[in-house]
Amino acid sequence: MPKVRIGSVSAICVFMAVIFCLVASALSFGQGALPPVPRTKQGHVKRVLVIGQTKGFEHDSISAAMVAVYNMGQESGLWDATLRTDTELLTKKHLDRNAKSLNDFDLIVFTSTTGELDMDADQKLDMLSFVHDDGKGFVGIHAALDTNYNWPEYGEMIGGWFDQHPWMTFNAPIINEAPDFPAVSHFPKAFVKYDEIYQPKAWSRDKVNVLLSLDPGRLDYNNNPRVHRTDHDFAVAWSKMYGKGRVFYSTLGHTEEAWQDPDIRKMYFEAIKWALGMTDGSTSSHPRPATSATP
Repeated sequence: MPKVRIGSVSAICVFMAVIFCLVASALSFGQGALPPVPRTKQGHVKRVLVIGQTKGFEHDSISAAMVAVYNMGQESGLWDATLRTDTELLTKKHLDRNAKSLNDFDLIVFTSTTGELDMDADQKLDMLSFVHDDGKGFVGIHAALDTNYNWPEYGEMIGGWFDQHPWMTFNAPIINEAPDFPAVSHFPKAFVKYDEIYQPKAWSRDKVNVLLSLDPGRLDYNNNPRVHRTDHDFAVAWSKMYGKGRVFYSTLGHTEEAWQDPDIRKMYFEAIKWALGMTDGSTSSHPRPATSATP
């Protein structure tokens, strides 16, 4: 059985989700199916710290997202993931009890974290330094934008903050603005995904590389008090630099079902590879597309 590192009592849901996946695989094997063959890990395996702490709305998809990141690393042989629902490891200080610190990781993933996370001033400085100065990576999933409103530097690092979801969960019409970027190259020019798309505030496309966005010509704005952006520019995914470090964010992944979607899983798999420096992709901003697309 693979060793899964999960912190805090509240993380039992994540642990049980992993056990369920393992049991399902065992049952499938018992029925005559071939067991999965793990890939041989090549060279230095990257280490990924996955944080799922919530101090606000509890997303049902958190366990599925954390397990997906863990499994993608195991199946590809590219990284080992440590899963935590607390923030203890977000520090460069030495920790006892065989606990790791940021010095032991190459990438941080926030999986639908919400609210003001349990981080003191030193932890915040250490996390910023991890990305900005050390050139390590950061990947934000969905509600990672609904986090740390009282920490201005966090908003600068990730690119902004959550400011409502005007259409809740709906069939979102999406435009692929950067088909050359590895995390979205598998998407067509225009497509639809059933998900909850965030409206960002303190955000500007001239500070990020917009990868995916909502098609403004196919949205319903009538009597919608949640629409705050007068420019109707709703990014769905972007890449950027924060100092020396690579940052990727996408609002996709709100539902549990999203993590069974091969397109979403591939997007985050490639995003993690990119943030780890395994592939290349632009972080330069570009103008908004002149016209909307139709799938």
